[in-house]
Formats: sequence, structure tokens, C-alpha cells
Amino acid sequence: MQRISAWLTRLKLQYILVLGFMLTAVITIGTSTWMTYTVINKYLKGAQDARVGRDMNLAEAFYDLKVRDIRSMAGRLAASGTVRYNVTAASQGESQAIRALEESIDNELRNLPPSTKRFVVITDARGFSVAGQVLAENQYRPALRRTDWSSLPIIAAALNSGQIQSGTEVIPAEILRWVGLDEQARIPVIDTPKAAPQLYDPREGTAGLVVASVAPVLSDNQVIGSVLVGHLLNRDFTLVDRIKEVAGVDTSTIFLGDWRVSTNVLDADGNRAIGTRLSKEVYDQVLIKGEEFTGPAYVVGQWYISRYRPLYDHVGHITGILYVGANQSRFQTLVVSFLRQVILIAISALLMAALIAIPVAYLISHPLTILAMATRRVAEGDWTVRVSGEGYQEMHILAESFNTMIENLKETQEQLVQKEKLASVGQLAAGVAHEINNPLGSVLLYADILHKETPPENVQQRADLEMIINEATRCKAIVNDLLNFSRQNEVLAQETDLNALLRELAEEVSRLELYQRVKVVQDLDPNLPVIQADPLQLRQVFLNLMNNAAEAMPEGGTLTLRTRRDPANEQVIAQVQDTGIGIPPENMKKIFTPFFTTKPIGKGTGLGLAIIYGIVKMHRGQISVQSEVGKGTTFTITLRERLPIQTERAEPSLIAL
Repeated sequence: MQRISAWLTRLKLQYILVLGFMLTAVITIGTSTWMTYTVINKYLKGAQDARVGRDMNLAEAFYDLKVRDIRSMAGRLAASGTVRYNVTAASQGESQAIRALEESIDNELRNLPPSTKRFVVITDARGFSVAGQVLAENQYRPALRRTDWSSLPIIAAALNSGQIQSGTEVIPAEILRWVGLDEQARIPVIDTPKAAPQLYDPREGTAGLVVASVAPVLSDNQVIGSVLVGHLLNRDFTLVDRIKEVAGVDTSTIFLGDWRVSTNVLDADGNRAIGTRLSKEVYDQVLIKGEEFTGPAYVVGQWYISRYRPLYDHVGHITGILYVGANQSRFQTLVVSFLRQVILIAISALLMAALIAIPVAYLISHPLTILAMATRRVAEGDWTVRVSGEGYQEMHILAESFNTMIENLKETQEQLVQKEKLASVGQLAAGVAHEINNPLGSVLLYADILHKETPPENVQQRADLEMIINEATRCKAIVNDLLNFSRQNEVLAQETDLNALLRELAEEVSRLELYQRVKVVQDLDPNLPVIQADPLQLRQVFLNLMNNAAEAMPEGGTLTLRTRRDPANEQVIAQVQDTGIGIPPENMKKIFTPFFTTKPIGKGTGLGLAIIYGIVKMHRGQISVQSEVGKGTTFTITLRERLPIQTERAEPSLIAL
């Protein structure tokens, strides 16, 4: 294997690609067929699970709608004035009160849609029934009175807690007999392959699974009775058939424990498979562990992609299961059909690969060879190299990206050099300022004392001392520039009106002699927002730029102050534009370099633009310059409207002179 790898590394990319295409042509059928079949099978399985999950959500929504409807009816009856007023009298046998209760029940039942099956029982505070009716097959019949319903846990819970109780309850046959539903609930238990060895609930076969809600009847915050509303699910197929028809579900079933009481799953004879039981695998996971089951399940002689969710009574005990399923044979047919199509596509791909291997290999490798040669030249330091966009579209994009990368790398390298230079000079400046600050203060102090003590008639000595004071003062200005240049992260951000600051500066400089022949034009955006910035530092920035502009127009000219907003980037743009002598191209890359100046010795320190550059960068901004000799210069400053991090101004570490 190592020999093969070493041999391949000595070949050109074009030859390797040709060999790769040929190798692909040999193994494509087997590999592609297997992989595609796996992907499709996995996709279809996911689609099956997704569909069954959707079906279960829809089925559960229909089931919950039934629960809410029954809960709402129980609450309305319990809260009605007729029931609250008559339940106590009815418990004492007053016929008029009983009739009033039966009329209230009748009014509620008659508002239900046709074919609805439901029973309503009103009890007194002890749980004995005082009135009740059953609606089934569009017929009404009364429930037995004076029967003790307090043995039903949901009624006992409502009477004891004074709170409405709802759930999927198991009601024994002897209680269902009181509402005439015991025969409907009775379904023989049928032996089912793969079922658990014993029943989940010993009452399976005779008991009924009921969607029930019990609302307490209150009078002066005292429980005086209860209203039970229930829907027997045994042999009632309206809910499962509605789920199948409306939600598009293949099969739907409701279980009491592991016993089917309502289903549209058919047995071998074409009858509904009520009475059959759940498989043991599902029994263990859903009924014993209380977890949802998803996956293939054996359902009455067939395999289904199934989902089972437990149903709970009013205290959270599992009483049954809600099931939906999709016939697995449909998906298997679809898988086989996809597999045939995949084989045909794979064979066609083999032929196409054999025909186009060589030209495609050349088209891929040739532009990459050019790019590799260009990369080697860049590594040798040739920043002028560029790659033409020959070949396919991706190679054209790659060539453009490569060229852009080279330009950005070159620019980044220049910026890094500039930043390193500024950092080094800044450290030097801070050190120098610290070293000469105190001696310079002493020189000024003693020179000033000597000047004051020198008699006026000693003209020469006073002139010499004044020279010392003036030169020391000039040194003080240089020291201050060094301090300003060396300070880091000293932005005292506050709300700053940039337009107001520029107007104030324009008003101040108009009285200076330097600006007597300069016309200051203000082109300020009236909609410019207030920004976060250090107004004192920005004042220094724009005043220096304005002074430089005025000095660049010794014969007079126009100085334009311009502001604009960039809402897309949440930035403001400020420009200082002059019509002066301009900056020569050879000086454009040096103007922000510390101590670089074109002014005569003694007229400037070369720190002004370097300080400006540092202030703008501390504001997370950008500064750029465009200039043309003889026509003028434009400095453009871009600042953020809101600073990401505000830092307080550090205390100066040097003693002011």
C-alpha cells in the first residue's frame, strides 16, 4: 500500500484524475447502488417516522378535543344556576328539582351534533346520583337514580378536592350498568399472537374505557354535588374513524390496557379487530415503562410503522393507549421501485464517466497547476503575480478570490508594518516624555525665577533668559504631543453632536489670521445622529486637519467640512476637504508615520497625523486620504454611531509642565 501511495505521489494530477475516474467506473455500480439504497431506505424510514409522528399528533389533537369538549360540558352544567339551586333538593327526592336537573342535562345533550354518544350523571355531596341521562344512537334514556357513584375514584377526587377532574378512566361493568352501557363495554378477549402472557388490567373484557370529566357543584364554596360527563369508547368507532378520514391516517386504535376496544384495524375476516391484544414488545415499553413506542409493530397479522402513546386517568396512571399506524408494505414497494431506478442511473453514470474522464481531468488539473505556480511565486515574495480566470466558473471564482487575497495580504502587511512602527514609536515616545518631563520643568522653573530676579536694565541677560523660556516652552509642546501620541485606550465616550462640534470649530478658526484668506464651507447632514465619542479628542482631530488644510492653501482657497450618515453600517462619515497644493504620491504612504513632516525644522514635529490616526483607531474608526497635487486633499473619517466598548480616560502619568 505504501508503494502504491508513493507511486501516485510522483504522478501528475491529470494522470491521477484519469486513474480515479477509471477506478470509479469499475466500482460505481456496486458502491453507488449500495449507498443510494441505504440513503433512500434511511430517507424513507425517516419519512415513515415523520408521517406516523404527524398522524399521532393529529390523532392526539382529535382525542384532546374530545376531552376538552366533555370537560367543558361538565363545567357548564356544574356552574349553571339550575343545577346549583336544585341539586340539594333533588337529593331529598323532590320531583320538581329532579325534573329541573333533567331538563338542564337534556338541553346540553340536544346541542350536541348528531350521532354523538354521551352520558351525564349528577350526584349529591355523598356521590349518590340524583339525575342522569344517556344519549346513544340519537336516543335518550334516563340513568338510574340513587346509585352510589362515590366508589368511582374520579368522582371521589372531585368531591374531596372541589376541583374539576378529567381523564381517561376505566369504569367497571357494574357501574356502567347504571347507565345501560355494560353490554356495549363487554368485548370478549381474543388470543393474539405475540401478545403478553397476562392482561394489563384484570377487568379487560367487561370494563369500559371512558373519556370522563367530573366537575364539583359549589354553593358558598361548599361542595354540594358533582356532574359527571362521559363518553364510552368500547365499540364506539366514531373517534377512530374520524381520525382516519380527516387526518388521512391508515389505522387508528384505542386500547384499554393492552386490549383493543375501538379500532379500524381489520382481522383476517375483514371485521374490526376489537378484543385483540397488544404485542408484548409494545406492552412492555408503553404500559410498563410509560414510554412512547415508535417503529415496526406486529398488528393483527401485519406489520405496521406504528406509534403508541399512553393514555392517563385523572391522577396520571396509565389506563390505555392511543395508536396510529401506516402499512409497511407500501413503503417497501416504494423502496424496490427506487432501487431499480438507482441501478439504471448507476449504469448510465459508468458510461458517461468512461467517455469524459480524460478531458475533464485536464480541465480540472490545468487551472490548478497555474494556481499552484502562482502560489509558489507569492511565497517567494512576488506580490505582483495575478491569476487569470480561465477555465470553468468555479476556477474563475477561485482566481478572483486568489487575486483579492493577494491584494488584501499586501495591504494587511503594509498595515501591520505601520501598526508595528506606531507601537514602537509610541513606546519610545512615552519613555522620552517621562525622561525629559521633570528636567524640563526644572529648567522652566529656574529660568522663570532668574528672569523675575534679573533687573530690567540687564537687557542682555533678560533676553537670554526669555530665549531659554521660549525654547523650553516649545519643548513642552513637543512633550505634550509625545504624551498624546503614546496614550492608549483613553476614550471618554459620551453623546457627541458631530455637526455642532464642527460648527463650533468653524466659528473659532474664522477669527484666526491663518484663515483670513480661506473660505470655510459647511456641508453638514441635518439628519446626522448623535454618536458615542470623546468630544475633546475629536476636536483635536478636526482642528489639526483644518489647520493642515489652511496651511496647504497659502494663497487662499476653500475648506469644506462635510458629514454624511451610512445607515446600513450604522456609521457616520466626516470629510475635511481643501483646494490646496495637495500631497505628492511618494508621501501618501508616509503621512501617518510618526515624526514624518514636510514642514521646515521648528515648524512641526511630525506627530499631528500620527496622533489623529491613533485617536480614530481608538474610536474603532477608519481614516483615509485622497489627494491630487495642485488640486487639493480630502481626509475621510468613518466613525461608529455606538462604540462597542467604552473605556474611561486614564489619569496622566506625567506631571504637567
